[in-house]
Amino acid sequence: MYRYDEIDAALVKERSQEFREQVAARLSGELTEDQFKPLRLMNGVYLQLHAYMLRVAIPYGVLSAGQLRMLAHIARTYDRGYGHFTTRQNIQFNWPALVDIPEILDQLATVEMHAIQTSGNCIRNTTTDPFAGAAADEVADPRPWCELIRQWSTFHPEFSFLPRKFKIAVTGSPADRAAIGVHDIGLRLVRNDAGELGFEVHAGGGQGRTPRVAAKLSDFVAWPDLLAYLTAILRVYNLAGRRDNLYKARIKILVESMGADAFTAEVEEEFARLKDGELRVPREEVERISAFFRDVKPGSGPAPSGHGPGWRRWRAANVKPHRIENRAIVTISLKPYGGTPGDATAGQMDLIADLAERYGLGEIRVTKEQNLVLPHVDAAALREVFEALEAAGLATANAGLASDIVSCPGLDYCNLANARSIPVAQAISKAIEACGLEEAAGEVSIKISGCINACGHHHVANIGLLGVDKKGEEVYQLTLGGVADGEAAIGAIAGRALSPEEAVRGVIASLRTYVEKRAEGESFAATLKRIGLDPFRESIYDD
Repeated sequence: MYRYDEIDAALVKERSQEFREQVAARLSGELTEDQFKPLRLMNGVYLQLHAYMLRVAIPYGVLSAGQLRMLAHIARTYDRGYGHFTTRQNIQFNWPALVDIPEILDQLATVEMHAIQTSGNCIRNTTTDPFAGAAADEVADPRPWCELIRQWSTFHPEFSFLPRKFKIAVTGSPADRAAIGVHDIGLRLVRNDAGELGFEVHAGGGQGRTPRVAAKLSDFVAWPDLLAYLTAILRVYNLAGRRDNLYKARIKILVESMGADAFTAEVEEEFARLKDGELRVPREEVERISAFFRDVKPGSGPAPSGHGPGWRRWRAANVKPHRIENRAIVTISLKPYGGTPGDATAGQMDLIADLAERYGLGEIRVTKEQNLVLPHVDAAALREVFEALEAAGLATANAGLASDIVSCPGLDYCNLANARSIPVAQAISKAIEACGLEEAAGEVSIKISGCINACGHHHVANIGLLGVDKKGEEVYQLTLGGVADGEAAIGAIAGRALSPEEAVRGVIASLRTYVEKRAEGESFAATLKRIGLDPFRESIYDD
């Protein structure tokens, strides 16, 4: 794990003190809410329906045990005893008092954490594969490159006020567990025919009001040229991106309006001016950063065979192979049946920190599916890990399965939402458990957004739900066939909007149709592509 240097530490401390003064001015009335808004957004503070919300950055989703304990302390001391892990691998606290937020930021700084670049028209938290450094199929570890991007982008003067927010994802694996196809910039680590390391570069992806899959700009950018190429993309966007229309300001609209070939040509022209200049990445810096991401030694022994259906289901769904002998990757589901997706209590966070220290080299990851991962568990201790998680209500055996539902906070918290997300997610989860379809359906993604901003990533779900307001009623648009990882795809609208109750039944009907119609080993998206939407529509809208 990367450790802050004196520059990082000073920057975070200075920002925290500055915000303390700004909060005092707001509380005294010296600043109005309108004047305070851009200042609080630069520090990850939103004003939601009922209270201020603080979004804390977790760069590329990596946490130490000590950092997770600090998040637990904040939840217990300044919130209502829990935190909400997000699809951008961050954490949100929904109920802090404004007067307490400067103190929260000071305490976060003691464990090298902050809330910088979690909001506003800037380069947001760079995300990556939660299995980074552990996955057997990895070409190279993406975390050092994410850290390099973090250092380059934080407070970058040229890109502090972009036309719109900007998101970058990096994957080191052909499987792409980082969803690079739906990011403003998506990077895939690859090797060329000579075995040299570089990046396949995509740009112009995104969700929201106008979902788009990113266009490939380059098959190979050599690693020393990474920052120059990123700067070229950002510079073209910063100069040509629209600032006159909020809904047309994202880079995806620029790429589409210019055309991918024309956009790429402008990027390449700018890159030619920057290449071999001061942005060239020194090998010594890559080696320095990479040294913080230590090699993992083999575990003490193989996994126990165990017994009992609960253990067997959990191991099958939530434990993945590790690249190192006698290690295992454990996903901790934050999706108990009927629970709120992504929420973890302070006590649960403390327990996970303890397990990470005892059995997993002290490291935890946050996933874009709103779960947590212990990436380096000693395989011999898997039974102990399972039993501890089970006692804490954290051993739901559904990682990657239908009830592993992604959901934004929706109208229960967010002032941008049109409909509730959490109650519908809870109802679907209970219905899946009740009908016994989960094991038969296997890996199926279900995601829910409470408005068109798509914070629940419904566009790239196998089964997606978008909440909308229709004449004062909350209804849900069902989409089918979306894919986040690998070959990204945007889901197709199934038909008319559904009431909350109909939406739950529609999801179950879609799962039944998939189980009945699929060929052996066929994914949900592949089945839909083969048989078309009509069989699904008939099951969803059959009165």
